[in-house]
Amino acid sequence: MSDANEAANEPIAVIRTPISLDYHYSAGQSASRFLRAIAQGKLLGQKCPVDGRVYFPSRGACPQHGVTFGDEVVELSDKGTVVTFSIVRVPSENIPLELPYITINVLLDGADTILIHVLDAKLEDVRMGMRVQAVWKPKEEWTTSTANILYFRPIDEPDASYDSYKEHI
Repeated sequence: MSDANEAANEPIAVIRTPISLDYHYSAGQSASRFLRAIAQGKLLGQKCPVDGRVYFPSRGACPQHGVTFGDEVVELSDKGTVVTFSIVRVPSENIPLELPYITINVLLDGADTILIHVLDAKLEDVRMGMRVQAVWKPKEEWTTSTANILYFRPIDEPDASYDSYKEHI
C-alpha cells in the first residue's frame, strides 16, 4: 500500500472550519432597564425582596429565592473593591489588550454580586481590597453596553477590610 493510501485511511483528528452563528437576543424587561440606564452612565441593580441582597446587573429574579425583583431598582456607584484578581499572560483573539493585563472581580459599592472587568494598574500594585473606580468612554460614545466602561483604575482610598468582601471570594 502506498503512503498516500495509508494517510487516506487514517482518522482525522482535527479539522478547522470557520463557523458563524447569527441569533437575536431579546433582553427582557430587567436587562432592558439595565442597558438603557448604562447608556445614561447609570449602574442599576435590583434588590431581592426576601433578603435584601442587591444583584448587579439585575437578573430579573433572585437566583437564591426564585422570586421576581419587581420594578424597584438600586442605583450603584461606579466605585468598588477588588475582591480577587488574575494576571493574564495568554492572548485571546476576543480581548484586544496588551499582555500582561489584570482582570478583576470588583464588588461595586452597594452591590452584593461581583462584576468581572479589567484594571489599569501596575501588576505589582494590584491587591485584594484595593479601591477602584470605573473609567468610562467619552459620553458621546456611550451605547447600551457594559463596554461603556473601558476599565477600572485604582483610587486614593484606603483598602477595604477583608471582612467587607470575604463572602465574595
